[in-house]
Amino acid sequence: MRTLSGKRFLPWRHRAIRVDGIAYTYRPMKLSGKVAVVTGGARGIGRALCERFAAEGVRGLALADIDGNLAAQVAASVGGAGYRVDVGGEPAMRELVGRVRERFGEIDLFCSNAGIFAPGGIDTPGEDWERMFDVNFRAHLYAARAVLPPMLARGEGYLLQVVSAAGLLTQIGSAPYAVTKHAALALAEWIAVTHGDAGIKVSCVCPQGVRTRMLRGGGAATPGFLTEAALTPGEVAEAVIVGLENERFLILPHPEVADYFRRKADDYDRWIRGMRRLRRRVEEDA
Repeated sequence: MRTLSGKRFLPWRHRAIRVDGIAYTYRPMKLSGKVAVVTGGARGIGRALCERFAAEGVRGLALADIDGNLAAQVAASVGGAGYRVDVGGEPAMRELVGRVRERFGEIDLFCSNAGIFAPGGIDTPGEDWERMFDVNFRAHLYAARAVLPPMLARGEGYLLQVVSAAGLLTQIGSAPYAVTKHAALALAEWIAVTHGDAGIKVSCVCPQGVRTRMLRGGGAATPGFLTEAALTPGEVAEAVIVGLENERFLILPHPEVADYFRRKADDYDRWIRGMRRLRRRVEEDA
């Protein structure tokens, strides 16, 4: 049994499933001997994932980050390869995938972790909206375009998308963050539905507050409850390992997010009224 912040996680242990009368062997995802790529891997959740993947015994580990020097340093510490990459550009993402395949062989797990945050509403300048879409959504799209064809040809592959609870719920104080995270989740859902029968697995990590530079830099746009219940990047990485082992689509390091999501689905109007009250409290406390 694994634990996270005092809460018990009971991984699924089934080894066989039956669909339409046909028995299939269930083999949980194991990272040992695999090749993994992590974007935004030099800091925060990305760095914690790289360290955890290395501890799991990956055969090849590549981390990409806009800070190339730091990426190289972190890569050296985990026995991987570091690359300077702006994930918001498709040519750069294709080049990254090509270099990793050339060095390590086929990619088993691609983790789209890089993300950015900026406060603001619908009046946020267009260039800021575009940059948020580039990093928080299009980077996931560009990665999928680059890695899915060889994965589909082999009949196996895993996409790990670090999204946010904002993708399931919303983000008070930042319309661009909420919208782009919803878009990333929608893309992951579509890939899972469309390519799941072809051997492609997808997981979305949707934490609330995590003690990273992004949370600290949110200022008044970061509600206090997010910082109070914030997890460490290492705790998120541990939840990811459990989620990958069980091939869960939704990996929720904060288990309470599942309850919030159910309430949203059960009564959307009531949920919106509750979020309005929460927004008012957040603005009063700011």
